[in-house]
Amino acid sequence: MRRVKAASAPNLVGMSQEELGDLAEAIGERRYRGKQMFDALYTRKLKRVEEFVQLSKGAREKLKGLGVDTGRAEVFHAARSTDGTVKLLLKLQDGRVLETVGIPSNYSSKSRLTVCVSSQVGCPMKCTFCATGKGGFARNLNASEIVDQVLAIEEEFGKRVTNVVFMGMGEPLLNLPAVIKAQQCLNQNVGIGQRNITISSVGVPNAIRKLAMEKLQSTLAVSLHAPNQALREKLIPSAKTYPLYALMEDCTAYFEITGRRVTFEYTLLSGVNDLPEHAEELAKLLYKHNLASHVNLIPYNPVDESDYQRPSRQSISLFEEALKKRKVPVSVRVTRGMDASAACGQLRNEFQKEPMLEVAESTPSEGDDWQTASV
Repeated sequence: MRRVKAASAPNLVGMSQEELGDLAEAIGERRYRGKQMFDALYTRKLKRVEEFVQLSKGAREKLKGLGVDTGRAEVFHAARSTDGTVKLLLKLQDGRVLETVGIPSNYSSKSRLTVCVSSQVGCPMKCTFCATGKGGFARNLNASEIVDQVLAIEEEFGKRVTNVVFMGMGEPLLNLPAVIKAQQCLNQNVGIGQRNITISSVGVPNAIRKLAMEKLQSTLAVSLHAPNQALREKLIPSAKTYPLYALMEDCTAYFEITGRRVTFEYTLLSGVNDLPEHAEELAKLLYKHNLASHVNLIPYNPVDESDYQRPSRQSISLFEEALKKRKVPVSVRVTRGMDASAACGQLRNEFQKEPMLEVAESTPSEGDDWQTASV
């Protein structure tokens, strides 16, 4: 019998059926016990090893003795919107709190349940308009903690999740290994199609090309928020060391490597980046790099202590029409959960009044630039 060290005892969520079979054998059980643990985790969504009654009492005691845990987090708080959106605060094993959001919708007569998952506790990117950045940064999430968010939303709604977007707290490409492992688990273990998973990024040097080499069938959504370098630097501090032209070149490389087009996110801020001239400049930027695939416009959700405002409906419409006039595919995201602290990080900040301290080794170095930084 192989030995499992307690110090390296894994969280079960995130493990495949094969890995769970290996664990069963490692504690002296038959391999089919792995299938039973798999069903307990992903179908029945049991939260504690003690609840795995298909296993013998002895097997459960072995797992507990080794410190093995399911990895399921406690629901610390839930905010439910009148439009059906639910935002959960999950309390992790180290006491940190993260957000995840369930968004039900009907699309082309089909019922959808989308989960917006977080990839970090907080975010080190410090985008000037983002509520998450104002709350500080603590650490990366592991794959188990990412997958658990989807299981928590499935429990909350009592139905299967159909779509996952990595658009919650954190910068996914600063936590690429865990994000890729979570993506694979969500696809293979939870049963969510790769094409129904979107990974969003504001841009991290070298990371887009690394993601491309994984040849995932998921969508990459790049958050531009500005059509030129000067304005982008004001909104996104990291743009100073990862210039817009370098980001667009990486997006072009991503398409060439994967054959999958990149989509672009653009948060509209009243009087800042929402003028028709900005839309015209954005269209020129995308056509210059042969990347005029799709732009998703996101009207800003106001947060406390922010100088930014949500644009008027007229401004949103004029921006949209300016892109359509230039043959750029565009959509406007329908704002959901406004009565449940809709902005990313907003609900967590209501419970955590003091910003967290940054963990220096997990954040981009001030000296890193787009030519030298690594993930």
